[in-house]
Amino acid sequence: MIYFFQILFKKLVGTLPTLLIISLLSFMLIRMVPGDPVLLLLGERGADPAVYAQMQQRLGLDLPWMTQYWNYLSNAISGDLGRSIISKTPVLTEFMARFPATLELGMTSMIIAIILGLPLGIVAAIKRGTILDHLLMTGSLVGYSMPIFWWGLILILIFSVNLGLTPVAGRISIIYDIPTVTGFLTIDSLLSEEGFDAFKSTLQHLVLPAIAMGTIPLAVIARMTRSALLEVLGQEYITAARARGIPPWRVILLHALKNAMIPIITVIGLMVGSIITGAILTETIFSWPGIGKWMVASINARDYPVIQGGILLIASMIVLINNLVDLTYSILNPRASIGPNRK
Repeated sequence: MIYFFQILFKKLVGTLPTLLIISLLSFMLIRMVPGDPVLLLLGERGADPAVYAQMQQRLGLDLPWMTQYWNYLSNAISGDLGRSIISKTPVLTEFMARFPATLELGMTSMIIAIILGLPLGIVAAIKRGTILDHLLMTGSLVGYSMPIFWWGLILILIFSVNLGLTPVAGRISIIYDIPTVTGFLTIDSLLSEEGFDAFKSTLQHLVLPAIAMGTIPLAVIARMTRSALLEVLGQEYITAARARGIPPWRVILLHALKNAMIPIITVIGLMVGSIITGAILTETIFSWPGIGKWMVASINARDYPVIQGGILLIASMIVLINNLVDLTYSILNPRASIGPNRK
C-alpha cells in the first residue's frame, strides 16, 4: 500500500508541468475575452478615470500581465487562489461551498450510467448480431450524439412542463430549510427534521439533471462494455471454461467480465472530465448551484480570480482521478504492473 502511494505521488509530481500550462492558458485566454471586470464592477462610476484607475490598482490589474501571473502563481502554490472580484470571498471557500452540489450531481449521473451501461453492454455482447444488439447500439449512438443543452431542455419540457412530475430548477423545494451537515442534500435531508419529505424533494430535483448528465457516459460505457466483452469472449480460456460445464452466467460475470473491466474502467475515468464539462451546461439549464453554474456566472462577470482558480482546481481533480484509474490497472490485471520491472 505504501508503494502504491509512492507511485501515485510520483505521477502527481509528473503532472505539475501540465497544471502549470493550464494555469498559464486560463490566465491569458480570459484576458483576451472582450470585457473589463473593473467597468462591470463599477457600472456608471467607471466613467470617472480616477475611480477606474483606483479600482484597477486595488485589484492589481494595472500591473503587466506577466507580473500579474507571477503573483497569481506564487500565491496559488501557497494555497491562496485569490478573492472573487464580485463577492470578495476567497475563491477556495466559494469552490468548496459549491463543490458538494456538483459532486452529488456527478456521482448520481455516473451511478446511473454504470448501473444501466454495464448490463446493456453485456446483453448486447451476449446477443451479438441480433435485433436486440442493433437496437441497443443504435440507442447508445443516439444517446452519445445528443447535446446536453438540447437533451436537458427536452427533459424539462416533457417531465416538468407537460407532465408536471419534476421541478424545473434548484436542488430542493424552497419550503424546506435544510441545515448543511455534509453538503449532500440527499443525506442532509434525511438527517433533518423534515426527513423523508425533504429527501423526496431532493430526488425530484436531482433526477432530471442526473439523467441529462449521465446519458453520454451511459452510451459510452455500454458500447465499450460490449466491445471489450466480445474481445474477451473469443479467448481460449473462455472456451475451455464453457467446455468444463461452467454455467454461462459464471463464465460471463466471473471470468470474462473481470478481464474486460480494464478498458471499461479507463472509459469511466475519462468520463469524469466529460461529467465536469457537462456540469457547466447542465447546471446552467437546471439552475443547479454547483461549480459549473458558478463558473459561467464568473465568466460573464469577468471575475478573473474565480475563473483562474476554478479551472486550476477542476484540472487538478481530473488529473488526480486519471492517475488513480491508471494505478487501478495493477489491481485488476497484474500484468499491468506499476513497479520498476514494467516493460
